[in-house]
Amino acid sequence: MKQAFLSLGSNIGDREAHLLQALDRLEAAGIHILRRSSIYETEPQDLPHQPWFLNMVVEVETELFPRLLLARTQAIELGMGRRREVAKGPRPIDIDILLFGKFVISTRELEVPHPRMSERRFVLEPLAELAPDFLHPANGKTVREMLAGIYGQVVKPWQPRPRNLTAPP
Repeated sequence: MKQAFLSLGSNIGDREAHLLQALDRLEAAGIHILRRSSIYETEPQDLPHQPWFLNMVVEVETELFPRLLLARTQAIELGMGRRREVAKGPRPIDIDILLFGKFVISTRELEVPHPRMSERRFVLEPLAELAPDFLHPANGKTVREMLAGIYGQVVKPWQPRPRNLTAPP
């Protein structure tokens, strides 16, 4: 079995429900979730004029090789309504492979570690909950060190709203 870290994000519809549904779909696809971070509400970075995101990171265990893992995560995104019409635009779900063991992979379809993870607080904050001392296999910095070098990106713990509350009699 191989271990990997995945980043999940959603910024349209019921964002929290999309994250939870993606977790279920990962498990159903044979991608076993070992641990998951808290959920964070985050400011959009690449395309600022869109709804804020909910983001989280999960540590997974899988028998899949990286390209097959990518194919499964993309199939989950498509099955949940992801359309790639606007680059970095609004989406019900986004699943990125951040790390795959200690491997460095660079192909046309896939780059691992994720090429921009060291610049993104919305990735590093939840990843630091799970693996603060994990060494980035390309730059040699820990997750904690990379996080300490990021400024100016709003990331705050998500406070889920109560669901299905009924009025008292």
